[in-house]
Amino acid sequence: MMKCAVGDTLVEGTELLQVHGGKIPEKSLLHAVRLERGRTFEQDPKYPIRLLVDIAIRALSPAINDPTTAVQTIDQIEDLLRRLGSRALDTGYAADTDDIVRLIYPMPTWEDYLTLAFDEIRQYGATSVQVLRRLRSALVDLSVFLAGTERADVVRHYLEQLDLDIDHSPLDAEDRLRARQEDRQGLGLSRPSTAHISRAK
Repeated sequence: MMKCAVGDTLVEGTELLQVHGGKIPEKSLLHAVRLERGRTFEQDPKYPIRLLVDIAIRALSPAINDPTTAVQTIDQIEDLLRRLGSRALDTGYAADTDDIVRLIYPMPTWEDYLTLAFDEIRQYGATSVQVLRRLRSALVDLSVFLAGTERADVVRHYLEQLDLDIDHSPLDAEDRLRARQEDRQGLGLSRPSTAHISRAK
């Protein structure tokens, strides 16, 4: 069993592997593990999302106050989530040719990716109508793209949370109404509200 996930930092004494039901030489185990000095896009799909989120929340900081840059990062994050949403993510195990599980390893779930992608942007952008509209648009579009899957249910639940945040935000009533109108440009083209999607079963 792998005790560390792809992207984890390994410090002195970190437990990397556990062997159950047999003995495997430590040298053989270590030869099967690839270590790098830093995270890579190829091995760790969480990493590019993390970098984009960092750009977005930096843009939303009071010192910079650039919501348009945050909206542009959401464009890229949505694209990555669409790609991830159509792939098998939650395997977490490897089997041999006889279909016997030989390795269990930690893997992020779809909900983990969604949380990583949007939580901090949602929190830092809570008073930006532009950001809230683009976030809502991304979530609505993802729910449609993944329609009929459990992942779409997770997206709709997150959309409900976003709407609750909007309802309890310090924005005035008119701005809260505008924030619920999803817009792929943030503030560019008003579209009919699809708030019913967040309640669809």
